[in-house]
Amino acid sequence: MRFLKWLLHNPHETEEEDPFLRAITRLESLISKLLSILMIGLITVAVVDLARFLVADLLTEPTGFFSTTLIEIFGLFLNILIALEILENITAYLQKQVVQVELVIVTSLIAVARKIIIFDFEKLGGLELIGLGAATLALSVSYWLVRRAKPPSKSGED
Repeated sequence: MRFLKWLLHNPHETEEEDPFLRAITRLESLISKLLSILMIGLITVAVVDLARFLVADLLTEPTGFFSTTLIEIFGLFLNILIALEILENITAYLQKQVVQVELVIVTSLIAVARKIIIFDFEKLGGLELIGLGAATLALSVSYWLVRRAKPPSKSGED
């Protein structure tokens, strides 16, 4: 019962708020909390799977060497990093009830960087690489614009 109360609680709602809007904010809060719980589960499974994969890869012949390329292993690490960034986005939304554009752009940059790192030059062509470059440039400019428009914080934190 306490868990259900916690799930339905939204610290950002007010008593004078319209009942319909209050129901919507509670639903948004509930969905955000469920997403964060599911994301924690997903990240835990991904970390365990990565650890199992690395141990199995290191213990196969020739012992002590990876049979998988490091680029593929880096891709697995970056998948977990992207999932952590998405969890941070959800957490920031739960705390402030606002989607933080800067976090979304950083998460997108990590996802594009992952795609560039694991880019298979044998299967994909130059057009795909140009597209990834254009996406990186657009996201970088967006990040710069958002950072530039953000007022400087008084506590020195970013």
